[in-house]
Amino acid sequence: MLYSPEIQLISPKQRWQRLSHPLLVQHRIQLWVCHLDTLVPEVSGNKWLKLKYHVQQVMQQNCSGILTFGGAFSNHLCAVAACCRLLGLQSAAYVRADDLDMANPTLAFCQQAGMQLYALDRTSYRQRDNPDFIQQLQEKHKTLLMVPEGGSSDAGASGIAELNLATTPEGDADIIICPTASGGTLAGVINRHDCAALGIAVVKDTSLPQRVSQLLTPESRTKHWQINTNFVGKGYGKFDEALLSFCREMAQHQLHVEPIYTGKTLAAVFSLIASGDFPENSRLSVFHTGGLQGLKGLYYRGLITVSDLALLSGSVAG
Repeated sequence: MLYSPEIQLISPKQRWQRLSHPLLVQHRIQLWVCHLDTLVPEVSGNKWLKLKYHVQQVMQQNCSGILTFGGAFSNHLCAVAACCRLLGLQSAAYVRADDLDMANPTLAFCQQAGMQLYALDRTSYRQRDNPDFIQQLQEKHKTLLMVPEGGSSDAGASGIAELNLATTPEGDADIIICPTASGGTLAGVINRHDCAALGIAVVKDTSLPQRVSQLLTPESRTKHWQINTNFVGKGYGKFDEALLSFCREMAQHQLHVEPIYTGKTLAAVFSLIASGDFPENSRLSVFHTGGLQGLKGLYYRGLITVSDLALLSGSVAG
């Protein structure tokens, strides 16, 4: 449907990794991690799948590019900026921030990629789903296609639904697990698969189940899925030393994760395994949604060390 040499650079290749760990042996659990690798790291994981049908809409509607929303360290903003630069499209974003700190590595990357950035204070940012507010912004940016935060829309969920997360190299998964923040990835997983789906919430958002439900196809509304909110901790983007240590341990197993999305999700899975929440001989499929670029932001804010940055991103041997 979409084909060009540039798009082939950001079209991901699926890779499965079976994780070996004493806890998994003890509880007789198979844990497979699904990676989506691209030649443009910023659009790895779930990023291109959530953007591809938005890009198609841009082309079909003769728009000049994409307008979207995100936090100051947003993986989504980096993905949109990288994707649009590669495809020769314009990009713009409203950033949840009182001021734009251009020393921030995420915003610096977006700016270098040609993205026009606008600061939006937290009160105003909460209006990002308000139809009147959206209309005002659309009037200001008439030639740009509005894409929701995180790319979570029917189009975003449709892209995710193209990914088979159930068929691991050693058989069908009993349950598919993914980080859940804006809801689009989990909705796409549910729409595609018949097996159980579990979202690990990484944000404190009571509207998250409703957001997911709104993106489900009619035939998916009776499927078995749930969102576990017990591992959010102090909130989005926050983590303690125990979680950081877990991410370091995963790096020793050649699995590179950050403590915001996939790392927090895997730590939750390990906790649930230790509690006996999964029956013996279960086969789990965990979606690595990418986002390792966020580690630079954690280092920038002094939340991890330079050694952590190298280890967790995989730039040094574990």
